[in-house]
Amino acid sequence: MASGGYLVDGEIDSQPECWLRAAELAREVAGVLPTRGERVAVAGCGTSWFMAMAYATLREAAGEGVTDAFPASEMPLGRAYDRVVVISRSGTTTEVLELLRRLKGTVPTVGITAVPAAPIAEACDELVALEFADEQSVVQTRFATTALALLRASLGADLTGAVADARAMLDADLGGLPASEQITFLGKGWTVGLAHEAALKVREAAGLWSEAYPAMEYRHGPISIAEPGRATWMFGETPTGLAAEVASAGADFLDSGQRDPMAHLVLAQRVAVAAAVKRELDPDNPRNLTRSIVLGDV
Repeated sequence: MASGGYLVDGEIDSQPECWLRAAELAREVAGVLPTRGERVAVAGCGTSWFMAMAYATLREAAGEGVTDAFPASEMPLGRAYDRVVVISRSGTTTEVLELLRRLKGTVPTVGITAVPAAPIAEACDELVALEFADEQSVVQTRFATTALALLRASLGADLTGAVADARAMLDADLGGLPASEQITFLGKGWTVGLAHEAALKVREAAGLWSEAYPAMEYRHGPISIAEPGRATWMFGETPTGLAAEVASAGADFLDSGQRDPMAHLVLAQRVAVAAAVKRELDPDNPRNLTRSIVLGDV
């Protein structure tokens, strides 16, 4: 368990219970979330975009229908969708609200937020509130994974194993990972979004050099930075030969093994916080960041 006394420590620790509540909520809001056969777009900013990426890949792989993920600021408005889902912890993010304004009256929209009284409530047609997963720390941890847990459960996923794995990750030894000079995170399929999120966490909290790629793309250039003192971290099943290639370059290699990749993200969150503390930074309040990005003009 985390023990640094930061707000984010408690938020990380609470994730297994949040996921269980999200699984229950998924049954209650089944009529609001996308249904089988619908053509769906999912949008968000930063962490929320990465969760959208993971869900979109999972939904298509489950045969539920075409699902695209976009940063809210880059979603094309000329495509036909049956439903658009937006994810925003604060419900105040400028790009998300602007997208909903542009979509108003053209397609049903669903917002997933931690703050149901925020402007997003008026901007979208339906709202799913995850107040129990709201956070005080600037760095997102439990809201993001709880939103993904909700969406995974809506696809019929049994999260029992993920919850058990997450609890194990709360007690797992971090080893030398917080002292790494650089970490590259890799994913495949739905875990590409998790890799991007893990990389963002260590950049945000600790200012640590981190990158993220689809696993098979890693060999096409990025592996050149692997060397002693650096780490390569794989979410999900490791492609054949990759671990040996990283080892031959002298870098440490870590993968999810049989653990649920979403639970393995919990370990990356803990590494981010530990690396921040090691660098004498405040993981609750990263440099140059705020809880929500609200722009004066767009």
